[in-house]
Amino acid sequence: MENGTAERWGFRGNEVLSTASAITIRGVLNEVMGNINESDPRPVIPLGHGDPSAFPCFRTTQIADDAVADALRSAKFNGYAPTVGVLPARRAIADYLSKDLPYKLSPGDIYMTIGCTQAIEVILTALTRPKANILLPRPGFPFYEARAAYSRLEVRHFDLLPEKGWELDLDAVVSLADENTVGMVVINPGNPCGNVFTYQHLKMIAETAKKLGILVIADEVYDHLTFGSNPFVPMGVFGTIVPVVTVGSISKRWIVPGWRLGWLVTNDPNGILEKHGIVDCIKGFLNISSDPATFIQAAVPQILEKTGDVFFSKIVNILREAADVCYDTIKEIPCITCPNKPEGSMFVMVKLNLSLLEDIKDDIDFCVKLAKEESVVVLPGVAVGLKNWLRVTFAIEPSSLEEGLGRIKVFYLRHAKKQ
Repeated sequence: MENGTAERWGFRGNEVLSTASAITIRGVLNEVMGNINESDPRPVIPLGHGDPSAFPCFRTTQIADDAVADALRSAKFNGYAPTVGVLPARRAIADYLSKDLPYKLSPGDIYMTIGCTQAIEVILTALTRPKANILLPRPGFPFYEARAAYSRLEVRHFDLLPEKGWELDLDAVVSLADENTVGMVVINPGNPCGNVFTYQHLKMIAETAKKLGILVIADEVYDHLTFGSNPFVPMGVFGTIVPVVTVGSISKRWIVPGWRLGWLVTNDPNGILEKHGIVDCIKGFLNISSDPATFIQAAVPQILEKTGDVFFSKIVNILREAADVCYDTIKEIPCITCPNKPEGSMFVMVKLNLSLLEDIKDDIDFCVKLAKEESVVVLPGVAVGLKNWLRVTFAIEPSSLEEGLGRIKVFYLRHAKKQ
């Protein structure tokens, strides 16, 4: 108050946004990485994130590189309006996804988004109304919680059951739902658990959702990245039982998360979503939102149509071998236990046994001290909804994976409770 008059400003920060942004994997990992000892000459081993693109063995296919380069060099997609490449891209995505479905999708069922995260934003915003709630898995992908908080959509958690291969606790789903429940989220293949649901379990989910009168949001960003006994089955197979909104992208299967090209799909042959206004809400959100880069959209048909099985098999084989190494090596570290061998995606959840450790109070303390002492970054389980668990990614260079797990074993020996 320099001139005797109190200053008054009419703005202030959005507290909901500040709170929502705190419950993200990126925020927790940044906190853990802030404890790395910069004087440690060893390379940092990133076992906490899901971006393998930095490692040579996970390089995307030349077909994808060429498709983007061709679109960019054509100079046809330098304008602001995305309409030039949208229809061919939507048609290509519809054809790509229809291969696994008992019915055929049309381009009108496909909505282009800036990665899978925008697809999540779209559907959660479309479902938001006063008193509405949504059912989310625990453990899960915390962006759903963050976006729901921002949209003021109440969250109710059902558990995934490690003793049953991380299947949904469907009894809990039924008990949690009420007249204000709008939907439930199913992540398959599983992040963070590395599980792959069977056809039978997915059908039971669909039938449960139908009984409750709610739609299913199927997060299938890791589609086809499976290497166990269960094949990938898209939730859209059950679209005639219950309305399914699928969110996905090219980021994981093609190892290009930075390209930010995703989709939202209405698997709803019975037209229930349109009848109840959800389709109009999806269109309305996207009409006032940004679009994926035009040249990436233009490259989609070539990427989807020309990428061969050799590339996909190579990536899956690398993940299979890495998952085996991860699972087998974890058995040699007494303080962590893996209840199930991963069968898909790029992650595994391991339970932390604090009773075997001398001076570790919880999963965050474990990860902070591990980063400081061994330059290994692991995600605390509390970030994905399970306190005193850890999420470990095995989608890194095999030699780095082995070194990182070896450092965790050394860390355990240093902090092991004296007998």
